[in-house]
Amino acid sequence: MAAWVEKTLPTMGAGWCPPGMLGIGIGGTAEKAAVLAKESLMEHIDIQELIERGPQNAEEELRLDIFNRVNKLGIGAQGLGGLTTVVDVKIKTAPTHAASKPVCLIPNCAATRHVHFTLDGSGPAELTPPKLEEWPQVTWEVGDNVRRVNLDNITQADIEEWKTGETVLLSGKILTGRDAAHKRIQEMLNSGQGLPEGVDFKGRFIYYVGPVDAVGDEAVGPAGPTTSTRMDKFTEMMLSETGLMGMIGKAERGPATVESIKQHKAVYLMAVGGAAYLVAKAIKKARVVAFEDLGMEAIYESKSKTCQLPLPLIHKATTPTKLARIPGK
Repeated sequence: MAAWVEKTLPTMGAGWCPPGMLGIGIGGTAEKAAVLAKESLMEHIDIQELIERGPQNAEEELRLDIFNRVNKLGIGAQGLGGLTTVVDVKIKTAPTHAASKPVCLIPNCAATRHVHFTLDGSGPAELTPPKLEEWPQVTWEVGDNVRRVNLDNITQADIEEWKTGETVLLSGKILTGRDAAHKRIQEMLNSGQGLPEGVDFKGRFIYYVGPVDAVGDEAVGPAGPTTSTRMDKFTEMMLSETGLMGMIGKAERGPATVESIKQHKAVYLMAVGGAAYLVAKAIKKARVVAFEDLGMEAIYESKSKTCQLPLPLIHKATTPTKLARIPGK
């Protein structure tokens, strides 16, 4: 079982936004195993307590074995490498015949938060919020291997100097769009209508995000990246027909998309998943430029403050197709 998880997890890529939890359901029927895996993810994170006291049964031994094996893979946060890929491993089991034992593995992003309480009819639940001082102070210090880029005057020659693994701090104007916007663009181009009035992707970057509605004096609400593989089927169209220069999203891209990026000498930057609020704080202006009826899926033009968006470069025209930072890919 542990060896199977160790082999299977890298094939999932980084779309599940590690580090996180693994929920594993064993036994019952195939449907029951999936339910068990989901239920296990609702348990409290207690792997460190288990490590301290030691396992007391076979299930706990299996949890620790999988925990150690997965973290030794070196996948790390966002698939960029590191010592922590999972913060806990949860297992729930049900009786089953050994000849047809079903197993379900569900990875869960650490950004998924839940609270447990019991409604007893005595009144509203009083939930004490955590203390902010329990979290480390956020700093914008990102090390020496950093390239600062103003997207308002970026050129093709500029991006061809970038190297895989660099952290790129972006400022300037950027367009946003996700599945619904890409699908509508495809329909408009296929019908001969062309791009919507006022939308020009030539020499520009698109951020795969659907920002949450702004509150108070915010330009936008939390604006974290969505998983980029969902846009793979639109990438060739965007690069060949609109003049798009670069894309920003979360996790890896498929082999065909990597080849398209290389062919068109474009770039793909990977944003940090789980930092949606911090990204939003870096955006000082945002306006809808097309598809307002799509709500958060509309195309926005956003302007970010200088040097506030750290984005590790994953693919560019001159890099190999293999995504070396994610083991197994």
